[in-house]
Parts: sequence; C-alpha cells; structure tokens
Amino acid sequence: MYLSIKSKSIDKSILINKTINNIKKLPVSKVKDVNDFVDFLLNRIEDQVITEGIQEIASTSKSFGILNNEPDLFTGIDFK
Repeated sequence: MYLSIKSKSIDKSILINKTINNIKKLPVSKVKDVNDFVDFLLNRIEDQVITEGIQEIASTSKSFGILNNEPDLFTGIDFK
C-alpha cells in the first residue's frame, strides 16, 4: 500500500511540474484564467466538504428524533 501512495505522490508531483511549466509559457491573461479556474475548483471542493459535514450533522442529530414515533401519513401508493 505504501508504494501505491508513493506512486500517486510522484505522479502528482510530475503533473504539477508539467502544469507549472505549461503555465509559464502562457500570456498573463491566460494565467489569470487558469488561476480563476483553480479557484473555482477549490471552492467546489470546499463547498462539497461543507455540504457533507452538514449532512453528517443532520443525520446524527436527534433534533428530528420525535418524528420516528410519528405514524406514516403517506405510503408509496400515494405517490403514484
């Protein structure tokens, strides 16, 4: 397993270096575009982490526990 993680790290380093070298060849306006896109990707990841955290909190919360004792008002037939 250690080799797998190390291999991924090496692949990531190679990819990062290749990307940096390619970015250096771009005009400033395109570098700004790349930067904006990276910011977008990072924000998406951050939003996903926040959403997953909220889902975890909601799923383990006892706030809605009282609903477990409530009778079902609808069945699957009602939704057809």
